[in-house]
Amino acid sequence: MSSRRNFLKKAAMATTIGTVGLGTTTTVEAATLAASQRKKKKRGANDKPKIGLIGVGARGYGHLILALNDSEVDVTAICDLDPKACERAKKIVAEHQPSAKPTYYTGDEYAFQTMLDKEGLDGVIISTPWRWHAPMAVACMKAGAYAGVEVSAAMTIEECWDLVNAYEETKVPCMILENVNYRRDVMAVLNMVRQNMFGELVHFRGGYCHDLRHIKFNSQDPEKWWGVSGVEFGENAASEAQWRTQHSLLKNGDVYPTHGLGPVAMYANINRGNRFESISSMASKAVGLHDYIMKHPEGGPNHKNASLNFKLGDVITSQIKCTNGETILLTHDTNLARPYSLEFRVQGTGGLWECDADHMHIVGESKPHYWDSAKEWIEKYDHPIWKKYENDAKEAGHGGMDFFVIKAFLDSIKTQTQPPLDVYDAAAWSSVTPLSEASIAQGGTAQIFPDFTRGKWINRKPIYTEINENILG
Repeated sequence: MSSRRNFLKKAAMATTIGTVGLGTTTTVEAATLAASQRKKKKRGANDKPKIGLIGVGARGYGHLILALNDSEVDVTAICDLDPKACERAKKIVAEHQPSAKPTYYTGDEYAFQTMLDKEGLDGVIISTPWRWHAPMAVACMKAGAYAGVEVSAAMTIEECWDLVNAYEETKVPCMILENVNYRRDVMAVLNMVRQNMFGELVHFRGGYCHDLRHIKFNSQDPEKWWGVSGVEFGENAASEAQWRTQHSLLKNGDVYPTHGLGPVAMYANINRGNRFESISSMASKAVGLHDYIMKHPEGGPNHKNASLNFKLGDVITSQIKCTNGETILLTHDTNLARPYSLEFRVQGTGGLWECDADHMHIVGESKPHYWDSAKEWIEKYDHPIWKKYENDAKEAGHGGMDFFVIKAFLDSIKTQTQPPLDVYDAAAWSSVTPLSEASIAQGGTAQIFPDFTRGKWINRKPIYTEINENILG
């Protein structure tokens, strides 16, 4: 432990730490949370929590199915700006839980607020365009409903603080729904980290490397809500191309950091004895999206989008320094042809894992200077929660990850406890977007992370430290 960290620990006000359900919090926070929930909840002991969803499009409909399949909650309200999405949701409800009779809200951008005002919900799953994530999560907390917000949770530093301030004012929790934290190999490596297989951790790598050109561009088709091949975006496109591509046009920063950063933050105990300290980012030239438009059969030099100057660099790289001395290399790469990768790497004094190459090397176990197959180690250290819920997760999205993240959120509501990935994680991870944008604009100048915990990170305990604990409630 560094002398700096020792100083901070000694200088910090002594705070008693207690375990509350899935996460950890101070006893003061725990008491305030319990009091606020007792004040809010009027339901009987056997009443099920009332769950609402905002956004049931390309992402949200999968979450709707998972919530309907949980017999210990009631889905009582669904909101989407698009009436067609609500109609699809009605079919999903009829298929998965015919007895459910949710009220539907649609018609304008603030229908969600009407839903919150009327329904008395216990929790809400938010799966909407990015710009709405923070305002909707804040509204949920202020309405007394646990906020489960899709990634990223915020787009500006101000929005990150809005999330934290809303939680600290209301004591109603917010969970960032980062599903990659529950990926099977990620959880197995967490098992290894917690058993000190990598020794003292030194360096990490992660990223979001995914050819999204067919997501950022398409064309509307009245028979298909997700669109067909094309080079349109905005009002002439469908699904995510209606809003996501605009960020590539106007922003130059890591606009989607949490898939690669969330698991690394869990390994490094960020906000729980460690924190992000500074970030320096650089962007490559931005030519990939223009190239796609020029070469697509529906595009070409005469297409209106061929004259646009997309701002987002094709490859964004960020270096993050942690207070305890670890470094993180984070990549965003979505505008070029490439296979999918999250580029995970965990390296310490006792060995390292490189995901893409299927490489693992453990000092004293592996042959010196040679790699083992990571698959064998991943199977050996398969996390207990995957073994327990493997069959339940089979049909869920993204290889089962979605099952675990939604279960963790719903279980925190049922037990009235803190979610494992909390509002401070949502703020710290999401702040990479505006900080990287500022760093790039200033030629790579390092930006300092705000301390969204206001010093509480010093005494907060790491999550999932006992590998066999029931971390899903």
